[in-house]
Amino acid sequence: MKLDGRRESTNVDDRRRGGGKKMAFGGGIGAIIIAVIIGYFTGGKEGAFQALTDGVQQQIAQRGQVTTEGGEFSEEEDSLAKFSRQILASTEDVWAKVFQNMGKEYEYPRMVLYTGSVQTSCGNGSAAMGPFYCGGDQCVYLDLSFFSSMQQELGASGEFANAYVIAHEVGHHVQEQLGILGKAHQQMSQLGKADANEISVRLELQADFFAGLWGYYENKTFHSVSDKEIAEAIQCAHQIGDNYLQQQAQGYVVPESFTHGTSEQRMRWFKLGLTTGDMNLCDTFSKNYEDL
Repeated sequence: MKLDGRRESTNVDDRRRGGGKKMAFGGGIGAIIIAVIIGYFTGGKEGAFQALTDGVQQQIAQRGQVTTEGGEFSEEEDSLAKFSRQILASTEDVWAKVFQNMGKEYEYPRMVLYTGSVQTSCGNGSAAMGPFYCGGDQCVYLDLSFFSSMQQELGASGEFANAYVIAHEVGHHVQEQLGILGKAHQQMSQLGKADANEISVRLELQADFFAGLWGYYENKTFHSVSDKEIAEAIQCAHQIGDNYLQQQAQGYVVPESFTHGTSEQRMRWFKLGLTTGDMNLCDTFSKNYEDL
């Protein structure tokens, strides 16, 4: 992505120097995939946050978790931190304008950069969970090592793919600002698991759409994204589909357990936002579930 000279968000809490450990996983793709599945399954769902954190930590421990003390940041990590601040700044600019067009005011989220583990208003977060959003404190949490894991274990690479991941979590903040996230979580708490999972899929696909919508205006304004990078981001959406992740992790899929949508769904909703930039098309809740 072409980001030279672009501003960096100041709404960033960098906790990487505050201790914690860099996580390395000895279990290969199985451990990482399970971690990514659980991480993406949270989707900011505060009620299940702590249980999922404990569960994934236990699963990874059983697969050979290794920890090493974090030292000075590498040039690559410093570059990723700057990149993340620039992407957050871009989402701030885009969503402020979109909300203004709707007659609303957009309150910026904060991004927390951390290493290994972190305390949040939603519970104890872990790098094993992947990036996540906590509605309780309206923060996006990101351990930068996730981007390396995403490339090495999922084959999802490219700066726009990395930006898509951040923009997806910011999409949950947009849902929080619009009252969608809280309402959905309230409904989920009153439903059985299968029905609650369907609402979760709707939330996640909408966050994918919002990530695409951000990408539409980012590229329209700055011509910052190449066709190759767009293809890489769409491929990333494919690689984090529930069916793909489950197939890689366990060799079969369980559709009723899907919480984020299939690869095809995630690519479709991301591309819809990316190609139209039309906020009027964001509704994933009024469609029949089979038609998403």
